[in-house]
Amino acid sequence: MEEVNAKTSELKHLEEELKLLKEAADMAFDVHHSVEFHLEKLNEQVDVRKHHVGELTSQWEAVRKPLEEKKKSLQESVYANNPYAQEKLQKLKDYELEKESILSEIQKREEELSKLSTGLEKQPKLSSRRSYIERVKEITKNSRKQEADIEQILKDTRELQLESNSIQERLHRTYAVVDEMVFREAKKDAVGRQAYRILTSIHESFEQIREKILATDRTRREVGELEKKLAAMASRSLNVDKLQADLDAIRRENEHLEKCLRG
Repeated sequence: MEEVNAKTSELKHLEEELKLLKEAADMAFDVHHSVEFHLEKLNEQVDVRKHHVGELTSQWEAVRKPLEEKKKSLQESVYANNPYAQEKLQKLKDYELEKESILSEIQKREEELSKLSTGLEKQPKLSSRRSYIERVKEITKNSRKQEADIEQILKDTRELQLESNSIQERLHRTYAVVDEMVFREAKKDAVGRQAYRILTSIHESFEQIREKILATDRTRREVGELEKKLAAMASRSLNVDKLQADLDAIRRENEHLEKCLRG
């Protein structure tokens, strides 16, 4: 009989599961109504069940309290002349009080959990920690790439500076040789002196042009550096705001997780 009862109970449980699966399948293949419609219907059924359970709980409480009082009265009358039994009865009362306190605390926690769950569903969805980690990795990767580009630019600049210094030295040596040759010719006749004056004038003009070119180049570099600083400051400001927003989001998520853990 026990085996038959067990099989009957299992069969009833399987039939209930089959019924639920059929209802779920009907909802999934229902082309006339949306998923939100079925969710709304299920929520209504859940609310009805909760209301029904609340009514049953109220009815049980109304029946339980008189029974508890009667039980206590009978226990006191049975153990009135037995000190050992009275001690056990007092311990039993203490356990009952402790149990009621624990049940009340559990109910309070469940209500708080329900309120927190409802509030969490209404809160906007926060990005996951993985997205923040990926964003930080991307920023780090871009920063390393920029550092590598800067190193390459500095290397090219040093090479160009060395080449420029070498060319300037050759030009100075060449001018020194030409100046000496023309100066010798200038001592001989007026044509040589005229040529020397022209050479000196050309050299001075080229020196002035070189100085102006260098000054213009310095000015352009300074302007470029200032523009880069301005862009970096603007970019840094935007990045700081973005990182601050991400940090605030992570803090909110941590606070929510701590509340859930404490709950």
